[in-house]
Amino acid sequence: MSDELAQVRQLWHLLEPLHAALYYAPEATGEAAALGYPTESRWPRYFAYRAAPLGAAGPELVSAAFYSFSPRMVREHVPAVWEVAAPERVLAARRRAMDRALRALLGDRIDSPELAEAATLARRAAEATDTAGRPMAAANVDLGWPDEPHLVLWHAATVLREHRGDGHLAALLNAGLDSVEALVSFAAVGAAPVEVFASRGWSEEEWGAARERLAARGWVDETGRATERGREGRDEVERRTDELAARPWRVIGQTAAERLGQLVFPIMWPVVESGMLPTRSTLGIVRDPEE
Repeated sequence: MSDELAQVRQLWHLLEPLHAALYYAPEATGEAAALGYPTESRWPRYFAYRAAPLGAAGPELVSAAFYSFSPRMVREHVPAVWEVAAPERVLAARRRAMDRALRALLGDRIDSPELAEAATLARRAAEATDTAGRPMAAANVDLGWPDEPHLVLWHAATVLREHRGDGHLAALLNAGLDSVEALVSFAAVGAAPVEVFASRGWSEEEWGAARERLAARGWVDETGRATERGREGRDEVERRTDELAARPWRVIGQTAAERLGQLVFPIMWPVVESGMLPTRSTLGIVRDPEE
């Protein structure tokens, strides 16, 4: 991996927890409950919060944009989430949630010059995203910018995260991996236990059929572990994802990107340290220690 792409991936790792707090922070759960969403499971609020920038999207659009979820699981929540609250109300609730969550997590740091500088740099990067062919990034760009620096930072992290995610889907499609094959091949390289990927709603039969298709391509062995070909294929997907996510960082320059990384770490760390985020997820940030 080149130094440039290593920096691209590192910045994703640093900014991702800020975005992801939306789906796990107790303030986000409280705002969702106030709208009328059940909170026994995180999925109703997840689909509402993440899809709201698309407007009152139907299941086909959400399945396409989110990609890795079983369409059957998407239909369980969409369009039902819009019957609880219109997208405009959901968007207002998620901004309130992140305002409250970040204030609670960051304390006095919320008004620090370091956070303001991080917000400025992150916004510059987010405004440099190329949104053509990237519906989730474009939908979040269209929302406009908040005023407070901590919300600017969160919104920038969200735009950059969805920009990367849209590019990741393009890399998966280019590799010939359908929605469930994308997960099976990722589990096969030890990105997370298979049980973690079960949260995407695919049945055992669908998972097994995808594994058989990948075995026929030489990507996995009889145990479901990735072959050398499968590892190379997944490495190429991740490399291409980094390349497609690189433009914002090239625009602001290496020095500014490095500075943002330095500034974001102490802001991001309270989110991680809070314990609200899962220790293993389908993002695969934590790799198999046996690798």
